Amino acid sequence: MPGIKPGMTKYLGEKSVPNKLNEARKQLARANRMIANEGVLDAFGHVTMRHPTDPGRYLMSYSRGPELVQPEDILEFTLDSQIVKPVEMRLYGERVIHGEIYKARPEVNAVCHHHAPSILPFCISGAELKPVYHLGATIGEKAPFWDSRDEFGDTSLIVAKPEEGASLARALGSHWIVLMRRHGATVAGKTLEELTFRTIYTARNAAMQIQAHTLGTVSPLNAAETALAGEYNLRPGPVARAWEYWSVRLDKAEGTVRKRAAKPARRAGKSTKSKRKR
Repeated sequence: MPGIKPGMTKYLGEKSVPNKLNEARKQLARANRMIANEGVLDAFGHVTMRHPTDPGRYLMSYSRGPELVQPEDILEFTLDSQIVKPVEMRLYGERVIHGEIYKARPEVNAVCHHHAPSILPFCISGAELKPVYHLGATIGEKAPFWDSRDEFGDTSLIVAKPEEGASLARALGSHWIVLMRRHGATVAGKTLEELTFRTIYTARNAAMQIQAHTLGTVSPLNAAETALAGEYNLRPGPVARAWEYWSVRLDKAEGTVRKRAAKPARRAGKSTKSKRKR
């Protein structure tokens, strides 16, 4: 506005417009570190999200351990997994996992690929991953398998070619997690927060399923229970509660937690009630 000096707009009732891309970078970097802090990601694996204003692009860090990812590390890619603005840093080799899923599933806005220790026994053995408690219901009705050998024979197991990523996306289908034989898992979500919730709790469900087998027969949720519990736990309230909890745990781990300001002490005033005489 003419004649208005910088900083004066806040006194005129004009609100600053948040930069959606910058905010998305912050949240994506935090999600990488949160999932790593909860023991699902280690030096390998990656988390991405669809671009907040351009559905034909997605956001991903350059190649580094998820626990180290910062907002300035986040880059833009096309759905063909080509970087929008070339950089000198090394990029993740399995970008096509994300790009091909975003192509195939318009409703998916976040993806995580990981090799969690609790998930790998299922990937190695071929045993079916089932929801065994209410928070594990975010697995959904089924966790399908994908085996690179079926279409591509002997490979390095790294999903680096577009046709491999497309094959994985087909195996995922309409589901929310796909187990990759002898490799790991890929998880999808409608939002970054939902993805984080599903990624962490499916890994914990896997650990509990293995532990329960040592005690005897496992009694998983049935289809109706899975649908009802999954819908309940993915509501905004539970998802936000978990995100806040993991976020504070991350802050504590990074030494950046903010202490709540102490409430000011009440000033001692004269009592309006007369004290009873003994």
